[in-house]
Amino acid sequence: MYIRKTVLALLCLALCLGALPLAAQDDSINMTMWVRAINFQTQELVDAWNANNDSQIELTVIPSAEFVTKMGAAIAAGEPPDIASIDLIYTPAFASAGQLVDITEYVRALPYADSLTPAHMALGMYEGRNYAVPTAVDGSFIVYNIDLFEQAGLDPENPPATWDEMLEAMRAIDALGDDIYGYWFSMNCAGCNAFTFLPFIWASGGDVLSDDYAEATITSDPIVREALAFYNTIWEEGLVPEGASIDNGSSFASAFAGGNIGMSGTGNFALSLYQNDHPDLNFGVFHIPGRDGGAASFGGGDVIAIPAGSEHAEEAWRFIEWTMSEEPQIEIYAANGQIPVRLELVDNPYFEGDERQAAAASALAVGFTPYTTVYNDLFNDPNGPWLEMLQVAILDGDIDGALELGQERFTQIMEG
Repeated sequence: MYIRKTVLALLCLALCLGALPLAAQDDSINMTMWVRAINFQTQELVDAWNANNDSQIELTVIPSAEFVTKMGAAIAAGEPPDIASIDLIYTPAFASAGQLVDITEYVRALPYADSLTPAHMALGMYEGRNYAVPTAVDGSFIVYNIDLFEQAGLDPENPPATWDEMLEAMRAIDALGDDIYGYWFSMNCAGCNAFTFLPFIWASGGDVLSDDYAEATITSDPIVREALAFYNTIWEEGLVPEGASIDNGSSFASAFAGGNIGMSGTGNFALSLYQNDHPDLNFGVFHIPGRDGGAASFGGGDVIAIPAGSEHAEEAWRFIEWTMSEEPQIEIYAANGQIPVRLELVDNPYFEGDERQAAAASALAVGFTPYTTVYNDLFNDPNGPWLEMLQVAILDGDIDGALELGQERFTQIMEG
């Protein structure tokens, strides 16, 4: 079901897509598109578009670490790409700096606007206006080893729905043997733990930022303390391998594939890894739970926008709107195991019968992403306050000290 389409197959598909009604075209239009890291649907979307339109798109891959700097410089120099696929966490900074085209009227005209993944739509907003829409979406969730659940006497049909149930399951699995562990996290990876730890807080009704994103709530929200204590218990009881403490994300997805880990937080990108490279791995998926129930997910991936200064904004939007239409969303996205950007299309023939893919996709309905122009400084920086706070609380056990440290450094960055 998830076998990657060949270019030839896509060109055949594109003949069908080309039957969609098109606006008047100027065959002299040649557009440029930048993407931060190539993913299969971007290239396949561009190939299908180019095969059936007079206007053409040249795709350029920018190394992820260089994307923000190069994008800003290109816009400042008056030489921006016409279309850009941007890590959604950076969208507020680009929009607030006036570096993206206002596409509000286009978005309001979409009959399916309310079905677009909420986290990505929220990050594409600035001062009540739309500047981006989703293009490559992902959400965080928990994968669990069904065989280990059964060996530990757990019911794999009813995975944990609270923190206490997760701890009980971890302990039962850990008791199976010295080389078997209940859980995995990459404790030296800042971004990994934003993706998979923050949802535990959100699902419990808490947050590390205020509702208006104006201040940190690390010391004032009791759920933050409880979430740190939850992870500290996992570490103190040895329910996670010792090597997890120094893992920088290199084993973020692959550790679970070894077959000796009961549960791990991950994203949709890992499903194809497990299914294609580890076909004997018997696993399931469940949403990241709150302390007493509920669920949340970190909305990750990319949004697509038109950089300020593009000479072909109208044609660029025509391409963007086409990418969100039903046929490419199902026949290019879903057919290759990628989550459609329209939640109404999660129920499609390619996901039918695969509860894992459906659960992973549905996580985006409860997806959220922090809205801040300094996201990288707060959450992604390996020397930033987020990772330091987690390590002090979880590995050192100094939760009070970690909370004070996090609050102080978050505040300094947000007020700076």
